[in-house]
Amino acid sequence: MPTINAVMIIQLCVLMAAFPAQYLLAQWYRTDSTQGLQVIERLISYWNNFRWSYLSLKAWTRYLKNQMLKMRNWYNEDEEFSHAYFAEPTRIRSPRPEFVQFNVGMVIMHKQLGFSGVIIGWDVEARGPEEWLKQKYPTEKQHLRKSPHYRILVNKYNRIGLSTAYIPEENLKVITGYEVFHPDLKVYFSAYDGARYIMQPWLKQIYPDD
Repeated sequence: MPTINAVMIIQLCVLMAAFPAQYLLAQWYRTDSTQGLQVIERLISYWNNFRWSYLSLKAWTRYLKNQMLKMRNWYNEDEEFSHAYFAEPTRIRSPRPEFVQFNVGMVIMHKQLGFSGVIIGWDVEARGPEEWLKQKYPTEKQHLRKSPHYRILVNKYNRIGLSTAYIPEENLKVITGYEVFHPDLKVYFSAYDGARYIMQPWLKQIYPDD
């Protein structure tokens, strides 16, 4: 019995498509040139829509991200919090607490260290491995641990040796009219409007109120 491979499947699909294609061609030749051209333009439009919706890598990437987001949201809240560290986007953050001062997409500067970056996520309080939290926030800094924390893409031109940072709200201030340069910027944002970065659709789904 012959083995069916990908080439044979493609050939079979082409043969099956030949019959409706032949019928359509016959219909075109029965019309005048203007009508035939309109039919061709409609078919090209349908093909382009199909290609961008189902055959492009971006479409499938967007679909897989949405499916992963839905799967993550099936977990209960306690389980999600036990594994989500450093503002990792594992759950839709809505409604937005009023005490979270900054939004995703805002450009910020560290008040003490002076580096700039853009916010890509936030937690209502510091979330990380317990050993890291104990080292980062000893008893005298517990007020910082309980404050909102933000995940930052650090501007590469700051040259501080960090690609990302996880910073408490108290150490940040918002700046405008200042662009950030980072190799992963387009993963999270589509544009910069002069005041803040515009979130990609997948990120906007996670932070709908920002």
